[in-house]
Amino acid sequence: MHATMRLAMVVAWLALALILHGSWRLVRAPSPWPRLFLGGVAWLFGARARVVGTPLRRDVVFLANHLSWMDILLLAGASGTAFVAKAELRAVPLIGWLCTLNRTIFVRRGDRMAVAGQVAQLRDALGQAWAVTIFPEGTTGDGATLLPFKASLLAALDPPPPGLRVQPVRIDYGAATRELAWVGDEPGQDHAMRVLRRRGTFRARMTFLDPFDPAGMDRKAIAAAARARIEAAGPRPNSIAGHRDP
Repeated sequence: MHATMRLAMVVAWLALALILHGSWRLVRAPSPWPRLFLGGVAWLFGARARVVGTPLRRDVVFLANHLSWMDILLLAGASGTAFVAKAELRAVPLIGWLCTLNRTIFVRRGDRMAVAGQVAQLRDALGQAWAVTIFPEGTTGDGATLLPFKASLLAALDPPPPGLRVQPVRIDYGAATRELAWVGDEPGQDHAMRVLRRRGTFRARMTFLDPFDPAGMDRKAIAAAARARIEAAGPRPNSIAGHRDP
């Protein structure tokens, strides 16, 4: 599919999804359209999602490895999850507004003085029984090696809200992983255009691993347990590469 056609289809899909989302909101019904829109955009970009395992729908924190901004589209489409994202994203025209429709929790990752407030913000969301995704690597990797997991936001789970579970998720794009992962110094706009211009489809596998109860674990233990399970579910690592969080 040509890039221009893809963009036109995304715009048309956005217009339709916003109309339908507004209709659901008018009758005060829970709207599925943010989830369906994001999953549909992933499909238009060529992703053919395969879900392995069963994602929990509420009272869950997903901890996932991070390859690209495409991860957000795929995970939202598969589970309806909200996300923790960098605060700067909120100011991006249209994208920031769309993030708010999906209940994104905006945090300033580099502001250590604001960590307590960010943890409180996340605890509030978890208290509403949302499904929330955190990318604990804090950046995107190459798909071959997991980067260290940062545990600061996981202080929101110490202690966890009653009934909450942590579910690790392994994401990979199969043979296209190295081609699609956002690594190195490539600007975000350039990466987006590269993905947009890519012809054909690719397999996007999301493996939802067994959830576990974080009660009695501190934030570092939670991060280590999730990382070990994600690493065990993937290929043997052989290199490390990273990029700033999209």
